[in-house]
Amino acid sequence: MSESNVMNWLGRSETFEDELRLQPARFMEATLDRDAQLKKGDELPPLWHWLYFLEAKPASLLGRDGHPKKGGFLPPVDLPRRMWAGGRFEFLAPLRMGEPVRKVSTISNITHKEGRTGALCFVTVLHEIYSGSHLAFTEEQDIVYREDPAADAPQPAPKLAPDDADVVETVSPTEVMLYRYSALTFNGHRIHYDVDYSRDVEGYEGLVFHGPLTATLLVDLATRTMGRQPARFSFKGLAPITANHSFKIEGRREGNVMKLWARRHDNALAMQAEAVFLEQ
Repeated sequence: MSESNVMNWLGRSETFEDELRLQPARFMEATLDRDAQLKKGDELPPLWHWLYFLEAKPASLLGRDGHPKKGGFLPPVDLPRRMWAGGRFEFLAPLRMGEPVRKVSTISNITHKEGRTGALCFVTVLHEIYSGSHLAFTEEQDIVYREDPAADAPQPAPKLAPDDADVVETVSPTEVMLYRYSALTFNGHRIHYDVDYSRDVEGYEGLVFHGPLTATLLVDLATRTMGRQPARFSFKGLAPITANHSFKIEGRREGNVMKLWARRHDNALAMQAEAVFLEQ
């Protein structure tokens, strides 16, 4: 489909309603190797809203990668690979376990670019999450579409992660962890569970660790370090993490801001993020 027709998707919107049921959050605690402690009325941890507002398309409406075919809510971009590139959040009010919630999603921007590896298309989706009539937080989600990698294409040299962290934790991915998070978020993307597809079709080293899960671990590190949830959070994926190796989540406190990043086994900067906290 032409670029001009894709632009017709700008402003398209959809609404989902859900309830912050306890079971998905309890299962997320288990996925992170934690005891089940959340109870009704507790504040939902940041970015755990991705366990809710889930949609299941019939198998016949899925693309080759396991995601729903393009051309429904998301524009029919004529590029085969789809990745979650980053996001920005502003937290205005807490969401609490057990309460009804509503999400309004709108295509807010579509940009075509030419990158080092070929054509790119960036789609930004604005999500507004409500508790009753009150806006609880906003999320701007960046999705990038790109071409399949050429078999002989050289890998770009990754940027190295900073070496001045105040806090460092090691994450050891397992296939079970990736499977559980895919199941909890009903994410059918095959790069997370089909190693042959991930390696042979999309060109990764192995199973790909979920970018949203990396972001969740980074904002969780900031929340635990600062002792409270942030007012704003942003992240950007820079290099893929695969389940073949352990990686580190790291951070440095600068007043009421935490600079955060994920360091791959080869010291590459896989993700960078920032959490901003209100003055106490």
